Amino acid sequence: MTAEGFRRIALSFPDTAESAHMNHPDFRVKGKVFATLGYPEEGWAMVKLPPAQQAEFVELQPSAFAAVKGGWGRQGATNVRLKAVQEDTLRGALTIAWQTAAQKKKK
Repeated sequence: MTAEGFRRIALSFPDTAESAHMNHPDFRVKGKVFATLGYPEEGWAMVKLPPAQQAEFVELQPSAFAAVKGGWGRQGATNVRLKAVQEDTLRGALTIAWQTAAQKKKK
């Protein structure tokens, strides 16, 4: 997977906008970030998953998914190694992240 492929999938969800957060491109629905590119560095991305789904992705494909270190990771922030993830798997993770963010009310 490439960064452009990640961007294409993320922007395919309804009402998604690309913005920037902490000098990284991010993807938002209803003002809530559900994914970022370039974190923690180029070649990586982050998807915000519910902790139970995060554990499943990390267990099933540890070469592609890892919990972000610290509190963000415990809340579901999940790093994605782009060159190790398959498109259908990434699409599944982004779908869950988007659905979760879309359901939350903006504070």
